[in-house]
Amino acid sequence: MRFSFKRKKLEDLYYEEKGAQKYPPEVINAFFHVMSIIDAIPDIRDLYQLKSLHFEKLKGKRKDERSVRLNKQFRLTMQLEVDDEGNYLLILDIEDYHD
Repeated sequence: MRFSFKRKKLEDLYYEEKGAQKYPPEVINAFFHVMSIIDAIPDIRDLYQLKSLHFEKLKGKRKDERSVRLNKQFRLTMQLEVDDEGNYLLILDIEDYHD
C-alpha cells in the first residue's frame, strides 16, 4: 500500500535510520517490520487480518486516525488519505501510550 510521512523525522528514520537512538531498539525493529508490511499489502483492510499488530481505529477527537502497536508502550499512528491515485496511508507519528 502506498504511504507517506507527515513528519520529516519519521521519513528520515525510515529512509536513513536517522533518529533511531531516540527509541528503544525493539521499537525501531517493530517500526521497520510494520512499514514492510504496509508496503507489501494492497489494501488497509489487510492490516485487520494481522491480529498481532492490534490495528485499531482511534476514538474521540482522533476518530480519523488508526494505530498499530509497536510494543506495549509505543504505537505507530496513521491516517487513511485519498488522492488522484487512490488510497494511501499518511504515517503520523511514533507515540508513547503513557505520555
